[in-house]
Amino acid sequence: MKRHLEQKVVTQNVILTGLRGVGKTVLLETFRPIALASGWLWAGADLSESASVAEETLATRILADIALVTSAFVVHERKQLELGFVQSEKVIRQPLNYDILRNMYEQTPGLVADKLKAVLEFVWSVLPQQAIRGVVFAYDEAQNLADHAHHNQYPLSLLLEVFQSLQRKQIPYLLVLTGLPTLFPKLVEARTYAERMFHILFLKQLDTNASREAIMQPIEVAGCPIKFTEETVNSIVQLSGGYPYFIQYICKEVFDVWIAKIRSGDIPSVPTADIVRKLDTDFFQGRWSRVTDRQRELLQVIATLSTCDDEFTVQEIVNGSKEVLTKGFSASHVNQMLASIADAGLVFKNRVGKYSLAVPLLSQFIRRQTAQGMITIPPLPRTGV
Repeated sequence: MKRHLEQKVVTQNVILTGLRGVGKTVLLETFRPIALASGWLWAGADLSESASVAEETLATRILADIALVTSAFVVHERKQLELGFVQSEKVIRQPLNYDILRNMYEQTPGLVADKLKAVLEFVWSVLPQQAIRGVVFAYDEAQNLADHAHHNQYPLSLLLEVFQSLQRKQIPYLLVLTGLPTLFPKLVEARTYAERMFHILFLKQLDTNASREAIMQPIEVAGCPIKFTEETVNSIVQLSGGYPYFIQYICKEVFDVWIAKIRSGDIPSVPTADIVRKLDTDFFQGRWSRVTDRQRELLQVIATLSTCDDEFTVQEIVNGSKEVLTKGFSASHVNQMLASIADAGLVFKNRVGKYSLAVPLLSQFIRRQTAQGMITIPPLPRTGV
């Protein structure tokens, strides 16, 4: 991030991508003080689906975000004589707020892209450029961005076009996007030059040592009543799969249970089955409900593949379906269903012919859901202290 902030002319923007629970949002927040300390302003927010449904709503989102930053700067200053027998002047300062930016946007002729470019060019022209190196536009949950050709709305293309145009004019606006792995394919599909616009950082789960550190550091503070044995730590590492969100979730559940048991005089143990059941309800079930029964069968087939937690192909799914289903899937059927499941946010196409599950530990959840059906699930362990 520091290297990108040192660009004299912004040609490379940043994408943070990865599955849910790997720490994209937290890492994005650590970039903010780095940017501010380097002389950059910081604007941005979460990109909700409502903000990205149309070009106009996305433009409103960007104007509102930059206005929060620029409202501290004066765009116009004038003197006015006060009423009374003694002639005195007062200085009236007009901040560069949303109303000013919106008015300029409305008065600029052309398409939404033309209006937004004009406003952002104006913003940079009035900022104290000797004191400010540039502006970072940081947007989380950017996978919600998409073009909607059937409605003649292209908010994703608008974002790319506007920022590339401004950067070509050597205006130092840096775009930082975070989102699920479906984000980058969408960008390239919208504009082929997007591949050259971004440096991509793909965040993965923690390795064993980092996972152990994430578990142990919070309970090593003075006065913490909980101490984990080596066996307990290993159990949490294995159960979490190294994903920071799951480490936090599981450790909190263990901590709460153990505090209650210690106070009652019981010997605590890791309630693995109870934690898994609660995690299924809180994290997985809502996503699982988005797919049809037939799509669930396809996901069940994927969960039986040896490569289900890495990458898999259409042909591997076809072959796997013949082994576990009475009526297997054809290649064309798999392709169609993968597209629908990708829209539901459960899989993504990470390169030509290769797919991956878009939710961490989803394969384990699927196997648990189908334990009474075609897949046999081994019993869950219950680890002691």
